Amino acid sequence: MIAGRVASPTISPAPFVGSAGQRDGSVVMVYDRVREEERMLRAAFERIDVPVRMVYSSDVTFDLVEDAAQRSVVLGRCVSQTRGLALARAYEAGGGLTINSSTVISVCGDKLATNAALAAAQVPTPRTGVAFTAAAALELCERFGYPVVFKPLVGSWGRLVAKVDGPGQAEALLEHKEVLGGPAHKVHYVQEYVEKPGRDIRAFVVGGEVIAAIYRTSEHWITNTARGGLASRCPLNEELVAIAARAAAAVGGGVLAVDLVESDRGLLVIEVNHTMEFRNSVSTTGVDIPGAVVRFAAAQRELMA
Repeated sequence: MIAGRVASPTISPAPFVGSAGQRDGSVVMVYDRVREEERMLRAAFERIDVPVRMVYSSDVTFDLVEDAAQRSVVLGRCVSQTRGLALARAYEAGGGLTINSSTVISVCGDKLATNAALAAAQVPTPRTGVAFTAAAALELCERFGYPVVFKPLVGSWGRLVAKVDGPGQAEALLEHKEVLGGPAHKVHYVQEYVEKPGRDIRAFVVGGEVIAAIYRTSEHWITNTARGGLASRCPLNEELVAIAARAAAAVGGGVLAVDLVESDRGLLVIEVNHTMEFRNSVSTTGVDIPGAVVRFAAAQRELMA
C-alpha cells in the first residue's frame, strides 16, 4: 500500500490514500520537504491543468511484488539523495516512469560517476582525478599543479569542498579525511582549480532542451546561491546550449541543472544536478521553469497511456 499525506496545507488541500497498483492518470510528485520549488511545481500543475498526487515520502510503503502494477509518472523531489534513489528504484520496479530515473540519480549523485560519464561522452570538464591513498592523492596534486580542489564524492551546496593551495594544506586535509571520514572519504577526488571571472553558470535542461541559464556571482570562489552567490540572467548562446545539452545526455537525460565554469579553454562542466533548485531563477530568467517541468512530466504520462 502506498499512502501519501500532506506536510503543509499550502501544498495540497487533502490527503491521498490509494493502492500502489492504482493508476488514475495523475503524475505522482513525491517529496520529503516542502520548499519553494515544490510549491511552484504544485501551482504549475494546477495552472496547466495536469492532475497531480502529492505523496509524502515518509508515508510510502511499497511491496515490490503486490504493488507491481504501478504505472505512474513519478516526479521525484526528495532532498535526501538516498531516499530519492530508493524511491525511484521502487517505483520503477512497479512499472513506473521516474523523473529522474534511478540510473540518472546514481550517476549525478556521485561526482566520480558524473565525471566518468562526462569523460566517456567527451564533454569538456576541468581536469579531474581520483586516488585511493593519501600518498597517491598528493602525487595527483603535484601532477595537476596547485591550487587544486578537493571534493567529497557525495554532497551538495558546496559543502566539504576545499581549495588547496599547497602540499601542507593537502596533507592536513587528507589526514582528516582518512582518520575522521567514512569509507567514501578515502576515495580522494581531486580537480584542477579553474580561474573564473567571479561567477559560474547554471543551465536548466528539461527533456534535452536547454531552457534557461543563470550566472551565480560571488566574491568567494564557491559561487553556489546556497552559499550567498547572487543570481542573474545568463543569455543562452550556441556553446552553452550545446555543452549543457551534451552533459545532460551523458548522464541519462531528464530534468537537470548543469553547472559550468568559464575558462580560457571555453566552457567546462563542473557538475550535473538531478533534483534541481530554481526558486531564484524563474524571476531572474523570465522562464517558467516549473511549467516546463510539468509539461515534460505530462508528456511522459501521455507516452505511457
